[in-house]
Amino acid sequence: MSIDDYLAGLPGPLREIGEKLTPIIAAALPGATGAMWHGHPVWSLGARPGQRPVCLIKGYGSYVTFGLWRGQEIADPSGRLVPGARAMAAVTLREVADVDPALFSGWLRAAANLEAA
Repeated sequence: MSIDDYLAGLPGPLREIGEKLTPIIAAALPGATGAMWHGHPVWSLGARPGQRPVCLIKGYGSYVTFGLWRGQEIADPSGRLVPGARAMAAVTLREVADVDPALFSGWLRAAANLEAA
């Protein structure tokens, strides 16, 4: 399954969120590889999926999670990133309007810098 296949399988509003996120991720992480890993899209800086992962998209019943592997290490004055397991942090997106391209691009660049260091 490809990332496009995954997004196509999401219900309409969630698919729209994913389709808005993917070009933001691609623009902010030009050297990253996007691939399916553990059942959902993950963007990594390594040569294979999951090697030096930066972010993920995962669809649930009524929302999409946009997660950053080292999100707890990223400054987030917006307060939108919610800490998760280990160093991860994520934001829950319920509608396309929840996607903030400028904010998310900043998070992605910061996350990539952490992984590149």
